Amino acid sequence: MPKLDPNSNDFRAAGHKLIDWIGNYFDNIDDFDVLARVQPGDVAKLFAAEARERGVSYDTLLQEFEQKLLPGVTHWNHPAFFAYFAITGSQAGVLGELLSAALNLNGMLWRTSPALTELETVALGWLRDALGLPSNLFGIINDTASINTFLGLAAARQTAAPDVRTKGLTKTLRVYCSEHAHNSIDKAAVALGIGVDNVVHIASDERFRMLPEALEEAIAKDRAAGFTPCAIVVTLGTTSTGSVDPLPAVGKIAKRENIWLHVDAAYAGPVTLCEEFRWLWEGIDNADSIVTNPHKWMFTPVDCSVLYTKRPDVLREAFSLVPPAYLTTSDGAAVNYMDYGIQLGRRFRALKLWMVLEHYGLEHLREVLRGHVVLAEQLSEELERRDGVQLMAPQMFGVVVFALKAGDAATEALLQRINASGEAFVSNTKLQGRYCVRVAIGNGATEWKHVAKILELVDGNG
Repeated sequence: MPKLDPNSNDFRAAGHKLIDWIGNYFDNIDDFDVLARVQPGDVAKLFAAEARERGVSYDTLLQEFEQKLLPGVTHWNHPAFFAYFAITGSQAGVLGELLSAALNLNGMLWRTSPALTELETVALGWLRDALGLPSNLFGIINDTASINTFLGLAAARQTAAPDVRTKGLTKTLRVYCSEHAHNSIDKAAVALGIGVDNVVHIASDERFRMLPEALEEAIAKDRAAGFTPCAIVVTLGTTSTGSVDPLPAVGKIAKRENIWLHVDAAYAGPVTLCEEFRWLWEGIDNADSIVTNPHKWMFTPVDCSVLYTKRPDVLREAFSLVPPAYLTTSDGAAVNYMDYGIQLGRRFRALKLWMVLEHYGLEHLREVLRGHVVLAEQLSEELERRDGVQLMAPQMFGVVVFALKAGDAATEALLQRINASGEAFVSNTKLQGRYCVRVAIGNGATEWKHVAKILELVDGNG
């Protein structure tokens, strides 16, 4: 009977080469252009129309990777990747992924991998306490904040419409969020049958924060019209500007109106490892669910997003079913994470998070995060000194947003020039009708020399 892998000799040799390749990649990543210089279809046409009948060596595959795939890679792990939010990885995180892939576990039940389940519980307890969150929170790891927002809003729907599991939606629910909230809220509304038209986007103030009085007005208006308020989403660190909605005021409204409060701290949550940023959590006791992403700003390779809730019973009620016989166990009080979401299969994501926390330690992680904020402050100060540049939002955390006073066409041309240079990659946003350049600093290897490239290109010297 043939075995898939007769022995591990080729694997060992290739593995050593790959680790050396990855080490060289980390050490010399500045040699790469940040943004891939290919056109749609350029990568695909390098491959045959059909898979090979006979396999090739790992050496051949590594050569093909370098020749065919690497030119088409946008380097998210590059220290000058300033677009969107960096999903910066780390060497410890890569080793965690390697071990996870080797074990190839499925943590649907406690029994199917006790270590997976229990390390997830332990690591999320550590993370909760390190961030300064309330100690009564239950945590679960999923792939992205979009899925965790979906789960949080599913629990909110379960609270607002308990019969939804059996009868489907029999009432029109409303979800409230800032006009600057992430579109994952709208997508969750689509998937949950709430509908995009029932996501109410609340106006913001001059600092792009949700207006509590506008929220109160919207809720009162909807109740009078026969709608059922389902959830309020507060964003702590919006995508465009890093702005922070007024959680204390909104939390009081949610509590008074008996509406589920979901807190999206996917981006900014990790910075509360530093005590000076713990103000972010003021009012968090009123939150029913919270999402934060170690893969965004805590150096854990994508994907690793955490959902915390003080009401795990409701989350479980939203998704748990009487299991078929093959999923029925007698493991007592053990946690079966499959009951807290739609996925049955669950990867060992906690392993890489645990390795990041343990290898670097909280103190070093804090130092790197503080360094990113300092770099953003420096960039903001330097841009303010330039007569032709206007800051479009207050610098928040690692996010700086600016435009050229010459107008949208000039600002867009600058963005294109920055990205075409290969020396940095930034993204755009729109604020107050203006086209803006958005810089988000968050990579574990970023230094001032990388940020200074932005200034050189603004000045026309790059």
